[in-house]
Amino acid sequence: MIDLHYWPTPNGHKITLFLEELAELGQGLAYTIKPVDIGKGAQFEPDYLKISPNNKMPAIVDHAPVDGGAPISVFESGAILLYLANKTGQFLGIAPGADAGDALRARITVNEWLFWQMGGLGPMTGQYGHFHVYAPEPIAYARDRYRNEAERLLGVLDKRLAGRAFIAGDEYSIADMASYPWINPYDKAPLDLTPFANVRRWHAAIRQRPATQRAYALAKQVNPDAGKPMGDQERKLLFGQGAR
Repeated sequence: MIDLHYWPTPNGHKITLFLEELAELGQGLAYTIKPVDIGKGAQFEPDYLKISPNNKMPAIVDHAPVDGGAPISVFESGAILLYLANKTGQFLGIAPGADAGDALRARITVNEWLFWQMGGLGPMTGQYGHFHVYAPEPIAYARDRYRNEAERLLGVLDKRLAGRAFIAGDEYSIADMASYPWINPYDKAPLDLTPFANVRRWHAAIRQRPATQRAYALAKQVNPDAGKPMGDQERKLLFGQGAR
């Protein structure tokens, strides 16, 4: 049994995408969603900080690790995807029947693009969203800076997807699951995806997957108030954190 500490954000969606895809294969891991209402400060509760010391979401607790020992907790969405992929042997980009050398190279490729998302696409698109959607005042330099960087990264992804079904090649992988939720996630400040035909084709194909639809359907179940204007207290909780 997996406890998934979750709120419907791009990083939260990564993990439900994985778990629902696994269920699609008939190899599902039983999981229970433990909502972490980040707008009400649930990420700062002492019990949650024991498993996610960076007071961010998502996090998991695996009550049946492969070593048969005590439960294992994992925080950081990329680390969770790697943990679950290694636990199940799925979505590592390895083609059926691949030999050891091909499997090694597939894993390396998936890891490269997973870390590309974690270090680039997610943070830069997140800053784009902050300054275009959430910042209390418009700052032209910041808006231009993060729009340009988000578009640059979309260009990198578009080139990577040329002639490939998925980021790592023919196999759908955790690299795709990590990147998909960060493509144009801000309805109030959409990016122009017109120049990125390969990204649009890839994104549409993933959107149509039954597991993707089930994963995103969980969002409104967990947070029926999604899309409502952010209050001052919620803004303070999300954007007012400091060292203390």
